[in-house]
Amino acid sequence: MVVFADVNMFGGILRNLGSNAVKFTPKGGSITIMAKPADSKFVEISVRDSDIGMNHHLLANLFRLDEQTNRKGTEGEPSAGLGLIICKEFVEKHGGKLWVESEEGKGSTFYFTLSCQMDGTLKQEQTGLI
Repeated sequence: MVVFADVNMFGGILRNLGSNAVKFTPKGGSITIMAKPADSKFVEISVRDSDIGMNHHLLANLFRLDEQTNRKGTEGEPSAGLGLIICKEFVEKHGGKLWVESEEGKGSTFYFTLSCQMDGTLKQEQTGLI
């Protein structure tokens, strides 16, 4: 599949979502990264894990700066709670969307879309076929 994106932003999104999945998935859990066509203009990428999941309150406030959403990972790793907000900004700069589905004790799936068509919003030297 081909997406048009700033290579550094795309890498930052995947690194953050991937490291969050690792941070909140207990040993022996699973993490899956997938991509599929969303429609003729977008590719949907997902990062699914078997982590500790999130309750409704945490989900509702996950992308807000004015709410405390950070929590420690399964091995006590620290979290500032800012990475997801940055990921959302990066995705939206590309005209895509970022959303999450999660259930406590059952895991989380983060989804985001990126364009599979060159739209002219990014400079040619910033884009890469990914």
